Amino acid sequence: MADSKEMTINLVVFGRTQTGKSAVGNSLLGSSDFESHQSPSSVTTRCRLARSCCISGLIRRNGHELSLRVQVLDTPSYPHSSLSKEQVKDTVRSALAHHFGKEGLHLALLVLRADLPLCQDESDHAIQFIQELLGPTWKDFTAVLLTHADKTEEAGFSEEAYLHSASNTLLSLLSSVQHKYIFLDNQKSIIKEERAKTLRKLLHFIRQNNYQVLLLKHSKE
Repeated sequence: MADSKEMTINLVVFGRTQTGKSAVGNSLLGSSDFESHQSPSSVTTRCRLARSCCISGLIRRNGHELSLRVQVLDTPSYPHSSLSKEQVKDTVRSALAHHFGKEGLHLALLVLRADLPLCQDESDHAIQFIQELLGPTWKDFTAVLLTHADKTEEAGFSEEAYLHSASNTLLSLLSSVQHKYIFLDNQKSIIKEERAKTLRKLLHFIRQNNYQVLLLKHSKE
């Protein structure tokens, strides 16, 4: 925390091309800092950090209300349409150390599409990628964001019904991160109330983790 009246949370978003990764960053910030649009190729080619204005009414500690500031690091997708795995990893590793090396990372957000099935290979690649970047404690500092939840709702699935019908691959992933997951309605994600709801859930995960941060280094493991 910069002072006793303000708290900053540091987040990084990971995900495949067209999962809505950059859009998630924008909705968390309440801005349009990150480029996000439909494209036949990967849109994001470099890491970029953006921060929100101070947000009130979301968090209290020791009986006092704090202003919340959100910092989000957007990253190139993996797999990427024009960058190799090593290029993406080196870029992300360097950016994590540069931006969060001193303050630490509160949560990595793995963005998946709720309206598309998660196959085993995709899950394995995502887990390996995050583990190589964050190290052996990655599970404690990772949450899953399921975008396009509005489409699954239109198909007649409540969150409970969706999880009941979900593949073992997805259920295993959610279990590995201690069921830290959030469904995001893409149609409502720009609404202030929906943003506050998502941030409260992220703060709940961070509180469950006793406000610990993951310290990151420049050196490769």
